Amino acid sequence: MTIASSRRPTAPAGPPAVSGTATAVLPADKGVGPLLRAWRERRRISQLELALRADSSARHISFVETGRSRPSEEMVLRLAEHLDVPVRERNALLLAAGYAPHYPETPLNDPGLDALRDGMERLITGYEPYPALVVDATYTVVAANRGIAMLLEGVPESLLVPAPNAMRLTLHPEGLAPRIRNLREWRGHLLAQMERQIALHRSDALRALYEEVAAYPVPEAGHADEPAEPVAYFALPMRIEHEGRVLSFVSSISTFNTPMDVTVAELAIETFLPADPATAKYLHSLLG
Repeated sequence: MTIASSRRPTAPAGPPAVSGTATAVLPADKGVGPLLRAWRERRRISQLELALRADSSARHISFVETGRSRPSEEMVLRLAEHLDVPVRERNALLLAAGYAPHYPETPLNDPGLDALRDGMERLITGYEPYPALVVDATYTVVAANRGIAMLLEGVPESLLVPAPNAMRLTLHPEGLAPRIRNLREWRGHLLAQMERQIALHRSDALRALYEEVAAYPVPEAGHADEPAEPVAYFALPMRIEHEGRVLSFVSSISTFNTPMDVTVAELAIETFLPADPATAKYLHSLLG
């Protein structure tokens, strides 16, 4: 499976989302002041602390949040940087303040991203025989290697076209779910991951996807199952059946450092590392 020839349309801005560990909710008021205040409260940072970080004053931060002062474009970007606001939401802050978006959103098939696409292909191919894939902000798979293709053997075509979605593929009762031996644990991990993403990105599409996959029935086959010999896992594994064997993987997610494009900022590379020697040996024998 290779990089998709065209990027799925980005999810539109949706209703405010609540973090499971924070009380701040992005306000319906689109003014930049309330939005900045919501981000500051979500990060649990005081006005004074933010002012010190941004080389400003608590008084000025207060005036910005209450609408008594209009921040400059440079100040909006500086505050967003210190509040670790996602790139897409930084554009939203700029628009709310009356400025043009600062970060472009380049389609993934644009020639300007040729080097990015080539680099991601080389990265996930070089990770073989272990599984690796690239997803966008709504978990649409835009690239995958032979290790992922191996795990997807037997999955219905309806889940693979027109664009496979990693969450649907994993949790759908006709997808990988019946093969995952610790499905309830792994499902809980994935749903919690999506909840954290929803708290950061106001996306109707992401919220709809969460509601869809959370409502999938849990197949009876996907029950907790202990390995024949106890294994001291160093992280929560995904234990999945393949051709009569149970393979164990732990996943790692990587994103791009200081991205300057919305599309690039929302890409994530997920790699699956064998969690035990038997899994590693089997993959090398099969795909090495």
